[in-house]
Amino acid sequence: MKRLRIVFMGTPEFAVASLNALLNSQHEVVAVVTVPDKPAGRGQKLHQSDVKQFAVSKGLPVLQPEKLRDEAFLEELRGYAADLFVVVAFRMLPEVVWQMPPIGTFNLHGSLLPRYRGAAPINWAIINGDSKSGVTTFFLKHEIDTGNILFQEEVEIGSEDNAGVLHDNLMEVGAKLVVKTANAIANGDAKFIDQEELIKRGNEPVHAPKIFKEDCRIVWSNGVDAIHNRIRGLSPYPAAWFEMVKEEHSVNVKVYKSQKEKILHSHSIGTIVSDGKNFVKVACADGYISIAELQLAGKKRMPVKDFLLGFKDITNYTAQ
Repeated sequence: MKRLRIVFMGTPEFAVASLNALLNSQHEVVAVVTVPDKPAGRGQKLHQSDVKQFAVSKGLPVLQPEKLRDEAFLEELRGYAADLFVVVAFRMLPEVVWQMPPIGTFNLHGSLLPRYRGAAPINWAIINGDSKSGVTTFFLKHEIDTGNILFQEEVEIGSEDNAGVLHDNLMEVGAKLVVKTANAIANGDAKFIDQEELIKRGNEPVHAPKIFKEDCRIVWSNGVDAIHNRIRGLSPYPAAWFEMVKEEHSVNVKVYKSQKEKILHSHSIGTIVSDGKNFVKVACADGYISIAELQLAGKKRMPVKDFLLGFKDITNYTAQ
């Protein structure tokens, strides 16, 4: 098997596992590209990406371009004479970058393409109530997440799994798939399939756009399945939320964990029901959502029992 010279590109924790797997393979990671350090937190201290922190700990050269078309960056990148670029959870690359290595550039994506093309495949798979997800490696081309597929690996989604659980499962499976893909390329026996062929067979593309604040708002007039899935799909980040309203007062509440109760009831949608000690549930179109873990604006995340210790008039509020 040929020993490939690889430049790795990534940013968050999800990418670290793949970088580590490549370092433990027979291939050589010659450099790492990640985002510039950015101010974060109340003190606005410079924050390094997870990939940078890991790369530095391993003594790898780290490139942090502001602009990916910057000629100084491109010249430095060319200097590493990489056979292959590997991308995991990074920025959209310009053609001048992804076409640079002689073999090309492949990406690891957290879905079974062409399903869930876009920025938030893990969240949308759970929000939409899917029972399986997976990871895909594919060669980059102009249109995002449309390149020729190299390998895929399915991962089951448990009925109570949230986005955090699926993220971790895909991260581990994906790291192994990255090495499998690099090995197949090095051996010269990597086969690929055009996504258009999969689409012709009935695998319709599904978009997974970036998630904004309003996407996270709980709509209590929906059914319990849809609400429960949205809570799971947005936990632990960015988290589903709603407003608790009492007369002129309102407070935003994030919900991290829930149970669903599908049952006929006579409550108005958004009615909050509680015994004041053990449970809080909200009336929906076809039942109740019991809130197990929540966070008030400006407070810490907590179990519902702890919340009720300091919030005795909960039933005077409505959920909106």
